[in-house]
Amino acid sequence: MFISSTTVKDIEALHKKISNNVKKYRSEKNMSQMELSLLIGFKNSAFIGACENNANNKHFNIEQLLKISNALEIDIKKFFD
Repeated sequence: MFISSTTVKDIEALHKKISNNVKKYRSEKNMSQMELSLLIGFKNSAFIGACENNANNKHFNIEQLLKISNALEIDIKKFFD
């Protein structure tokens, strides 16, 4: 039986790392939150903004990260570095 030692703080730190990296790579491409939102299928930038700022316990799921990596033309692994 596998017992995970992953804590809530570990998960929160991972979400923060991913959010910071999405914001970093989006900014490097000079892309607005609105532009990215539209490219991945959202009609406004509220969700991207909330995720990038870790607001209201919002975070990106794996499908959204794949779409974002395609939109930014980067490897999805970069979000986890």
